[in-house]
Amino acid sequence: MNITFRQLQLFLALAETGSVGGAAKANHVTQPTASMQLKDITEAVGVPLYEVISKRVHLTQAGQELARTARAISGEWESFIQAVDGIKGLTRGKLNVAVVSTAKYFIPRLLGDFCKRYPDIDISLEILNRDGVVSRLRNNMDDLYIMTKPPHDMDLHCRAFLPNPLVVIANAQHLLVDRKKITLKELNNERFILRERGSGTRMAVDAHFKLYGFNPNLRLELGSNEAIKEAVAGGLGIAVLSEHTLRPHLATSAVAILPVENFPIESNWQIVHQKGKQLSPIATVFEQHLLSQTQR
Repeated sequence: MNITFRQLQLFLALAETGSVGGAAKANHVTQPTASMQLKDITEAVGVPLYEVISKRVHLTQAGQELARTARAISGEWESFIQAVDGIKGLTRGKLNVAVVSTAKYFIPRLLGDFCKRYPDIDISLEILNRDGVVSRLRNNMDDLYIMTKPPHDMDLHCRAFLPNPLVVIANAQHLLVDRKKITLKELNNERFILRERGSGTRMAVDAHFKLYGFNPNLRLELGSNEAIKEAVAGGLGIAVLSEHTLRPHLATSAVAILPVENFPIESNWQIVHQKGKQLSPIATVFEQHLLSQTQR
């Protein structure tokens, strides 16, 4: 089997863009050239690698395996380039990070500080729901992943770096806002607006309520923190969200934190990657940056 490194890069681009045209553009070649090279790759492997349905590329099982192999080889090559640059006294390259949506409230600030220190590093940031981040983690598509609830069915390296307290919020004019302490029992008649099932926040909330034998009266499930805050501000119910989603505008917000017993729920943001993955020099520096900045 004779496949060049450049052909592997082309196939990886095909897998990531979902089209021959996208792969051609990413590799700065014409579409006919890309099509010919992809045909050569398929013939070299000896089994179909992809099929086109409704103008969208779908990888076969063999194609998925080849994409994983190409991604691993590309990552190793990038690590080698970064290591050589480090020997030369240079710090440059690319960092790929995928984070769950709630992390968008603090990760850009940490990335900004990192970019000031290392202006020659290009950063690709993917902000997705938990399922999307877990999918990228399974396929080893990025250097690092940020989430609160890593999957339990994978062999992972996880490092907690920042607290993620989950609090109960209500409309700022709610009758319970001025209370000093509120029991869970007093929330029996309140309508709850919670994150969608499968999100890290919802998993933590469900586990917490189960621990204390509380069954929330659920009105809405929403996939957006902003939508939940707007619904709470509109008086549709109360919610449980990360305190990070409320800062720094809590003082002028239309919502308020309720002092409910056994809250906040204590959880932590974690830096995650597959165990055994050889982090690139830049990924290692970024991981240390997150740890040092949040510990300060």
